[in-house]
Amino acid sequence: MARCEVCGNDYGMTFEVHAQGAVHVFDCFSCAIHRMAPICEHCRVQIIGQGVEVEGHWYCGAHCARAEGRTGVVDRV
Repeated sequence: MARCEVCGNDYGMTFEVHAQGAVHVFDCFSCAIHRMAPICEHCRVQIIGQGVEVEGHWYCGAHCARAEGRTGVVDRV
């Protein structure tokens, strides 16, 4: 059994996420999202969809990027 790094649950069906050279252990997707999802720099929502990245800054969508003064940003559909 392994322990979830977010909630501490010692669970027999944890899973690993390998990202940027690190290994993370979670017991559910909710904990994985809590730890791994970037946060929109405008509205502060956790980005669990595609979002947009502009010059190293993350936004949930083009609307929030434009609200922060980023130009030429469009949502991908």
